[in-house]
Amino acid sequence: MRILIFILFFESMFLNVQAQQSRFEKTNGLESATYFEAIDWYTRLDKKSSKVLVKEMGMTDAGYPLHLVLVSTDGKFDAVGWHKKNKVVILINNGIHPGEPDGIDASMMLVRDIVNNKIKLPSNVALAFIPVYNIGGCLNRNSYSRANQDGPLEYGFRGNAQNLDINRDFTKNDSKNAKSFAQIFHLLDPDILVDNHVSDGADYQFTITLLTSQYDKLGKGLGGWLRENFEPQLYKSMADKKWDMVPYVNFETATPEKGMEMFYDPPRYSSGFAALFQTIGFVPETHMLKPFKARVLSTYAFSQTLIERAAVNAIELINQRKKERARVIIEKSFAFKWTVDTLTYSFVNFKGYEQAFKISDATGLNRMYYDHSKPFTKQVKFFNVFNSSNFIDVPAAYIIPQGWYAVIDLLKLNGVKMERFVRDSLVDVEAYHIDDYKSLPRPYEKHHKNSAVKTTATNQKIRFLKGDYIIWLNQTGNRYLVEMLEPTGDDSFFSWNFFDAILQQKEGYSDYRWDDLAAEVLKNNADLKRKLDEKKKGDEKFALSGPAQLDFIYKNSPYYEPGHNRYPVYRLNRK
Repeated sequence: MRILIFILFFESMFLNVQAQQSRFEKTNGLESATYFEAIDWYTRLDKKSSKVLVKEMGMTDAGYPLHLVLVSTDGKFDAVGWHKKNKVVILINNGIHPGEPDGIDASMMLVRDIVNNKIKLPSNVALAFIPVYNIGGCLNRNSYSRANQDGPLEYGFRGNAQNLDINRDFTKNDSKNAKSFAQIFHLLDPDILVDNHVSDGADYQFTITLLTSQYDKLGKGLGGWLRENFEPQLYKSMADKKWDMVPYVNFETATPEKGMEMFYDPPRYSSGFAALFQTIGFVPETHMLKPFKARVLSTYAFSQTLIERAAVNAIELINQRKKERARVIIEKSFAFKWTVDTLTYSFVNFKGYEQAFKISDATGLNRMYYDHSKPFTKQVKFFNVFNSSNFIDVPAAYIIPQGWYAVIDLLKLNGVKMERFVRDSLVDVEAYHIDDYKSLPRPYEKHHKNSAVKTTATNQKIRFLKGDYIIWLNQTGNRYLVEMLEPTGDDSFFSWNFFDAILQQKEGYSDYRWDDLAAEVLKNNADLKRKLDEKKKGDEKFALSGPAQLDFIYKNSPYYEPGHNRYPVYRLNRK
């Protein structure tokens, strides 16, 4: 009797899982799941299968925690254990732009089909899913904000609960979402990160395109293997599944005759952030003008393909990543500027539509459109090699005064190892002076971002206090540390205004009072007097300006505050 009851229970559970249909399936690909439907979906699968575990992780701006769905054939859900068993760990992020919900629905069906054994999850692959990353945007459902997109009937909004585009937030971490993502990312230490999107831009025949971490930034070993071996397998396998794929198309109205350039992904984006930790990033971008049903199914097929190819290449992938991490720990310099190599290219088979012109029904003026009656297939140059320059030498350590806790907290969040001074100490360091920079006149994602930063480095003796932080550059986070702490980095903390307080002079003087002191300073400093006279000889305007001369004397005297424009992250250079 007990055996019969167990068999009946098992059959009932199996049928229930089989019958678990998503809103996408029930509406034949017209509608997308809501946030609450997605969470309920995974919670039910968790209850029905030992292969699935749903966990609540850190908080988001919307007041709901991120959920993490773990999938493993052996029912073990410890990421450290996964890596010890040489499993390839794949993290799939969905709904960062909830108006692009393809990954939300595709992942729901994929996990269910793994539970049902419709899709085989190899024993050497473990999966993790964030069902909905931008929860606030997903709760803000509408039918109009994606004007260029073909379905679904309703979808979420791009901005999160702070109206941030959190696809630009992976280094600055303005959102609780990004902070919680960092915790998840470093908990899992994924070998591969997938961030599902829908594209804007040109019209073409492909349903799905693929943006990949810039190979060169991943390093010659890992990046070269990705470019030459692993990525071509993904394209072939997708074609075998009848989903022809092309690299991400990052032009809109231009024609492809001049070629396509690989998208450069600085660390503010998920794939650029992942590359700082030697994780391969993929951003599938389905085409906005293709029906929602086709887009979701192609996203499903890509996840399936990635699982299959990761399993076949598991040993090589893991070894390449280990080698790159070992190299990063001992690397003496890192490139800070990357420009596309216009002399080196491969070819892609691009399937597009001819452009044509007609009179606009909206404006009565001439307009461009893509003529679907005139499809074409052309071999197009693809520029996917980047030249590196502006190399920064890796110091032995960085030193950060404890008062800059916003930066220190983010470093800790990203797994950076650091020590603290046990006593006040006078240390010989290299200090940067911020000579020049440009700031955006309008805010970009809540910041007036700094760029075109120019610095001068000098050796100085700086007094550090007990409790200040020293960070040794002998860890796997070296690439992240240099990228974030060097002020000239694309997405450094300086670029995102974390250190703007140093750019404002805090003390000053009244001209009438300083004039007397300035004369005394010149009297006791012959070298400064000489510099002043030389500047007056070479600059007539300066020679006729009393305030300008007083400012020159002040800024070259002991009265001038040393912290003004002095970057408060110091380099302890290698001997």
